[in-house]
Amino acid sequence: MGDLDGQTILVTGATSGIGRSVAQQLTAAGAAVVIHGRRQEAAAAVAEQLAVQGRGAAAGTILADLATPAGCEQLVTAAADICPRLDAVCLIAGADTLTGPAARLDFAGKLQLLTDIDLRSTLLLGRAFGQRLSASGGGSLVTIGWDQATVGMAGDSGELFAAVKGAVMAFTKSLAKSLAPSVRVNCVAPGWIKTAWGDQASDEWQNRAVRESLVGRWGEPEDIAAAVHWLVSPQASFVTGQVININGGFRTGPIGR
Repeated sequence: MGDLDGQTILVTGATSGIGRSVAQQLTAAGAAVVIHGRRQEAAAAVAEQLAVQGRGAAAGTILADLATPAGCEQLVTAAADICPRLDAVCLIAGADTLTGPAARLDFAGKLQLLTDIDLRSTLLLGRAFGQRLSASGGGSLVTIGWDQATVGMAGDSGELFAAVKGAVMAFTKSLAKSLAPSVRVNCVAPGWIKTAWGDQASDEWQNRAVRESLVGRWGEPEDIAAAVHWLVSPQASFVTGQVININGGFRTGPIGR
């Protein structure tokens, strides 16, 4: 687990859910992780946890609201001040439109939030940090897509996530070509992952998530973190421009034995 010794890696959305698991796993592998979040208390709690759990540690915390271009610029500037050298950037932050106050927004409101945070911030930060990594000699950049964006899912959430995450996946492939050969750019596309929404989902959705996975279970944030870890590690040095589904093998129809 020391394959990231000496590396400095920025993780956005690192104070909860998948982002927190990514930060934890990268630290366990030896990386110094720069924690991004929106609330100081949450960021400090993650930094304290990382300091005692792994080979690496927190390299600092940055607070920024990625829903605005100014917030994205603030993150880029602060990262340059905190860590003169970056080896990888993991753009994990995303809007939660399934739980909390945002779940009560109408379709247009959710679309705006997802467009601002999941799509626009990924484009702005991907370009900015990609150029920085390239100028410093290379590195790795990881984005977050959605496994069903390419096949579609009925309903408001399916339409929203397919449109927004499909765009992120397409951008990732283009950015990989723009930054080649020095910077590797890949996308992890999660399936049914048990984050905040999964914990409170109805029995119908609980059963569906298990039924649609060939391995017969929900995914966990740690499953996504493991994929991100591999993509930023030396073991993935020949991998770029890829969208990798982490979904337990999505079941699109009846499977026989």
